[in-house]
Amino acid sequence: QVQLVESGGGLVKAGDSLRLSCAASGRSFSGNAMGWFRQAPGKEREFVASLNWSGTGTNYAESVRGRFTISRDRAKNTVYLQMNSLKPEDTAVYYCAASLYSTTSDRSGTYFQHWGQGTQVTVSS
Repeated sequence: QVQLVESGGGLVKAGDSLRLSCAASGRSFSGNAMGWFRQAPGKEREFVASLNWSGTGTNYAESVRGRFTISRDRAKNTVYLQMNSLKPEDTAVYYCAASLYSTTSDRSGTYFQHWGQGTQVTVSS
C-alpha cells in the first residue's frame, strides 16, 4: 500500500522556522516529481512548492519564495519543506503529494496522484 506520511508540523511564533518531512512507503518515488500544498480553514487548497525527480528543478508559490525550500532525499524516499520566517498567514494543513510525472509545473494538484494526510502548521503573531 502506497503511503505518504507528513510530520514536523506544530505551533510556532511568527518568525520561527519549521521543517516538514514527507516519508513515502509502498513504492519508490525517486523518479517522480514531488510537491507540497496547503489548505487554510475556509480556503481552497493552494500550491506551495514542487521539485522534479532529480531535485534540481523547483517551483514556488510567490507567497513563500525566498522563505521556504523544498528538497528531497531520493535514497530515503523522503521530501522536505524547510519553512523559515513563518508568518501567521502560513497557518494551514500542509500536504505532500507525488506527481504522475518526473517533472511538473502543475500548481493545481491535478497531476499529483498520491497524497498524504497532512500536518498542521499554526503560526501565532
